[in-house]
Amino acid sequence: MSTPLFTLQSFAKINCSLRILGQRPDGYHDIRTVLQTVSLHDTLQFATIPDSEISLSCDNPLIPIGRNNLIVQAAHALRDRYGVRDGVRIHLEKRIPVQGGLGGGSSNGAVTLLGLAHLWQVRTEPSELAELAAGLGSDVPFFLTGGRTLGTGTGTSITALPDLDVQDLLIVTPAATVATGDAYKAFNSAALTTRNSVSILAISRGSTKSSDSDQWSIADDLGNDFEQVIFDIEPEIGRVKNALLQAGARSALLAGSGSSVFGIFDNREAQQRALEQIRAESSWRIFPCVTLSREEYVRAMGSCGALLLRSFDLRSDTGA
Repeated sequence: MSTPLFTLQSFAKINCSLRILGQRPDGYHDIRTVLQTVSLHDTLQFATIPDSEISLSCDNPLIPIGRNNLIVQAAHALRDRYGVRDGVRIHLEKRIPVQGGLGGGSSNGAVTLLGLAHLWQVRTEPSELAELAAGLGSDVPFFLTGGRTLGTGTGTSITALPDLDVQDLLIVTPAATVATGDAYKAFNSAALTTRNSVSILAISRGSTKSSDSDQWSIADDLGNDFEQVIFDIEPEIGRVKNALLQAGARSALLAGSGSSVFGIFDNREAQQRALEQIRAESSWRIFPCVTLSREEYVRAMGSCGALLLRSFDLRSDTGA
């Protein structure tokens, strides 16, 4: 790896609420979700190279580094859109669990767009970057805003919400994986195709507060429509939630559509007590972390955060 010009942190997310409203004619699902960035992060290092190659390396040999990686896809999408001829060498230090429902790959893609727009001095607008992000995946546009947001449509329509006070969390990922596609198939089979599907969808629509911009505690309105089907697919994931609650979590929830569960604790001391208790599960990956405000998210992006500052009022309906 060449000496990096700069390094960016690529943060994870949790879904504080995730409601599936129904399946669209194009096969995707309409959802309503409140997302929150957290301090758990990967690290991306960017370095220039003397040719037009886009090269990715990673400290985890299990991570693909070819065209099926969102980092490489994001680099090509940005370069193709703006006619850039320069290359780049990117190194990924991977810490966010894969298929954990924490948006690690999506975050990597969004941060790559921001980093390369800065590196290649691309003149772009937040709406253009959001369009590229939506083309990469439904979670990618969220990471152009950070903090606490409302996601609607397929998840690519993003509205910034007021940040809440910092919360102490434990994110736990067991040795079990659930692919997002499998989670949606299981949900469709268990809920949307039943004779009670209309009432189930009505409950999902009504369970989100009428004004998501109101101030509320992160633990007051938790809910994830994937929980039961994923717990049925992988009971070990449900056991993680029970372990967090037994260890003193005020609330706990499946983090997205993957295998990770987060617990919310009253303070750092309660978080640390739970950490010591849960560490007995040697096959679980445990991450103490905190929620990350939008201001902190922008600050972490450094000089690459200028585009973020201009995107807070952005609504993107581009779909994915």
